[in-house]
Amino acid sequence: MSHSSLPPLPSSDRPEAAARLREALLGASFTVDGMLDLLGAPAYAALARSETVPALRATRGDTPLETLVRLFLLQQPVPHARVADVLPVAGCLDSGWLTAVGGDEVAATVDVRPYGGTDGEDWFIVSDLGCAVGGAGGIGSRDEGVVLGVGGASTTLAGITVRTPVASALDLGTGSGIQALHAAQHATRVTATDLNPRALEMTALTLALSGAPRADLREGSLFEPVGEETYDLIVSNPPFVISPGARLTYRDGGMGGDDLCRTLVQQAGERLNDGGYAQFLANWQHVEGEDWQDRLRSWVPRGCDAWIVQREVQDVTQYAELWLRDAGDHRNDPAEYQARYDAWLDEFEARKVRAVGFGWITLRKAAAAQPSITVEEWPHSVEQPLGDAVRTHFERVDYLRAHDDAALLAGHFKLVAEVVQEQVGLPGAEDPEHVVLRQHRGMRRATKVDTVGAGFAGVCDGTLSAGRILDAIAQLVGEDPVLLRDRTPAQIRLLVEQGFIEPTG
Repeated sequence: MSHSSLPPLPSSDRPEAAARLREALLGASFTVDGMLDLLGAPAYAALARSETVPALRATRGDTPLETLVRLFLLQQPVPHARVADVLPVAGCLDSGWLTAVGGDEVAATVDVRPYGGTDGEDWFIVSDLGCAVGGAGGIGSRDEGVVLGVGGASTTLAGITVRTPVASALDLGTGSGIQALHAAQHATRVTATDLNPRALEMTALTLALSGAPRADLREGSLFEPVGEETYDLIVSNPPFVISPGARLTYRDGGMGGDDLCRTLVQQAGERLNDGGYAQFLANWQHVEGEDWQDRLRSWVPRGCDAWIVQREVQDVTQYAELWLRDAGDHRNDPAEYQARYDAWLDEFEARKVRAVGFGWITLRKAAAAQPSITVEEWPHSVEQPLGDAVRTHFERVDYLRAHDDAALLAGHFKLVAEVVQEQVGLPGAEDPEHVVLRQHRGMRRATKVDTVGAGFAGVCDGTLSAGRILDAIAQLVGEDPVLLRDRTPAQIRLLVEQGFIEPTG
């Protein structure tokens, strides 16, 4: 199916029609909370798995909310008279949000899905029919030009994005406009780009229906649409899938291997204002004979600090199967599926790729002589949103970069909230084999410390300097205080770096 054969979209130049539709949707409690109350947790969860039967059963009545769920989420034709009790039907038909079908029914032309903002806002994400998460059409019939709705990648990126007020933000590869919608809440000016013109239209609809300011929408690939312009925040959930060719615009990068993600990261540095952040989701290759962490360090542009977190790794067979199923290829001719599977493995074999990593990349434009580049693997659960945790990571980088060991010992620290200590050892043993400090917020890190490190962290309340605390510990354990001061700063740096303690002044 070509782009031109996709159904027409509602008019993005009719803000008054979108405003009236938004008012009607909110009036009927067509919100995240309203849907959960109506459908119940099991049916709501089933919808996210593309299983619509429980939701269909839960919407057999004729209340306004049931009508809207069947119309926009389940994409069922609904009698005209029933919809007229809920929506301004004439205006919705005229502006293209609805279309007449059959003799006396109307149907939605797009998927409209309630979406909760970070501060509880009632927003709506507009996408192509059957292409939202749990869309009524499932996941097996996507053509190259469709625009997807909210997915796990979208919400992950939204959650890790630093949300400080900024003058300018760029959403590169905007899709249905989720990141632009978030950015509009804390950026004076939002620019959104996409290679797919249909995605730009969809972003305009998402912003209008959510009551957000318009964005500057530009068509084109990577940074080409913005030229030499610079921004305080750049976010991108790009088409990062590493595949042979670029069959599906919404997911396939169209460059060899992980070159699209590498190019995006490398070119972001010169588009950032001082102190600005660029945040991406990405895939990267694990190549035979190469350290994957070194590969990612080589992507970081000059003049930027970086924090790169690998969240998941799949071997090439798992990876190929995941994305072949995403496109619904497993439902087609078995011989065609096998040929495509072979093509993916041929591509990986030619590049000596053994696995593919997925994760987050954050850059911060900095003027430091020695940039900080942290590349780590953290597959464990985290607590979203993480935007504040990302911001404070770089604040800690600045602190540690500016303080040598002597300054560190003169500093005052306090234990971060909700850190607990775990001791592991044989029952009845006088001393534990090891001590673990564990966070229950943010990244939820855990780190081993010795008894001195545990004791130090436990008494950090900001009143005494680090050196004074170590002197007291030395007296308690009968150790030379000078030697203790010499060997402990590295452990203090680790505790600061990983966010277990924080400087108080």
